[in-house]
Amino acid sequence: MRLTKKERSEIRKHLRGLNLTEEAQLMKRFIQHGRISTYEHVLSVTRFSFYLNRRLHLGASDSELVRGAFLHDFYLYDWHISDSHERLHGFHHPSVALKNAMRLYTLSPVEQNIIQSHMWPLTLFSLPKCRAAVIVCLADKICSTYETLVRSNPFPC
Repeated sequence: MRLTKKERSEIRKHLRGLNLTEEAQLMKRFIQHGRISTYEHVLSVTRFSFYLNRRLHLGASDSELVRGAFLHDFYLYDWHISDSHERLHGFHHPSVALKNAMRLYTLSPVEQNIIQSHMWPLTLFSLPKCRAAVIVCLADKICSTYETLVRSNPFPC
């Protein structure tokens, strides 16, 4: 499962520097799964979502898919430290990530749905309502499982 040089370039183009902002760089400070930072995790989910969409010809908008995938865990705190976040992180962080992303960026309805619904079915009433949201929800589960069990990045740079 490798992206071509051209595909990696396309992902960077769709991110339009979103990954270079001060807020995005904060994600490098927080551990997501095992030894993987939140920043590394969202890049893996972004790359894997893009890969699935392209290789399986799923037809989601590349731009919305990439931006939504990158921002899906944009909650900007260390969920491992008590008192650094609300209880039940898994249930609440999609809303926090969406609020943070909307405060800083203009998001399409698709991008908003990707962020809000990526923890479905845990967040029972936040359903993926579009193809891109289903792809990111699935990619997030696969990448999270890999990162937790193997303790490495499934889609390194």
